[in-house]
Amino acid sequence: MLRGKTPLLVAVILGVLAGAFAFTAIKRKEKEVKQGWNLVPVIVANQDLAEGSVVTYEMISQRPVPEQFITSSVIKPDSASYVVGQRVLVPVQTGDPLLWSQFETSKATERLSTMIVKQGRGLTLDVTSSKMSVGGWVRPNDHVDVIGTFRDPLSGENKAVTLMQNVLVLATGKITGTTNVNLIPEGDREFQTITFLLLPEEAELLSLAADLGSLTLTLRNPEELDVQAERGHSTIATLLTGVRMKELTQQRIQTIELVRGTKRSVEPAAGP
Repeated sequence: MLRGKTPLLVAVILGVLAGAFAFTAIKRKEKEVKQGWNLVPVIVANQDLAEGSVVTYEMISQRPVPEQFITSSVIKPDSASYVVGQRVLVPVQTGDPLLWSQFETSKATERLSTMIVKQGRGLTLDVTSSKMSVGGWVRPNDHVDVIGTFRDPLSGENKAVTLMQNVLVLATGKITGTTNVNLIPEGDREFQTITFLLLPEEAELLSLAADLGSLTLTLRNPEELDVQAERGHSTIATLLTGVRMKELTQQRIQTIELVRGTKRSVEPAAGP
């Protein structure tokens, strides 16, 4: 039998435990009720947008929405810059959240084959080093020259030769000249392959060259479309003698004048 103050103390302890249990149960239930109702900001139209409207910053704003109603298709504030300047495919009413599916690049999957002209061929090569992508600066619709470095089977020395000139880049990875790059996160714009537009015979040669040696790309000015009929090869011997380098240096100085880090084009001189 409990005597004195002991029963009272036990009752108090049990009461405290019961209260704590009830408080925990209430809080857990409250959390369950509130789950999904936390407000998260999304991008909405702050005016009616007609089909085909080009979105500007003035046309959009943020609005908090319960997180349970937000999916990956809803555009969030940190992605707003990707849709500014893009056209909507459907009418959007004031206050409607903007969705990725409402913009042009989501209308259909791109088909690279439709970008290849008749009698042309698309050839994709792996980017094995930064030389193949000019440090990552190559973009679809750029024009490049392709340099191949090989070991001469007769002399055993390495040779570098410009294999192709003024080659059109069709795609870098999955990005083409018609891809809406603004809708692609920065990290997804990196690429491990480059696709070129070539003649069938050129595709054969470039495929063989990629297997036999290493390839390097050089970027062209988009307005420079001419090609040189004859170009000399570079070998270890030409590097060591320095004769060809001196001739080319003079040609470069006469062709491109460097003025405080900018380039001013002049008439090119006849070179070797």
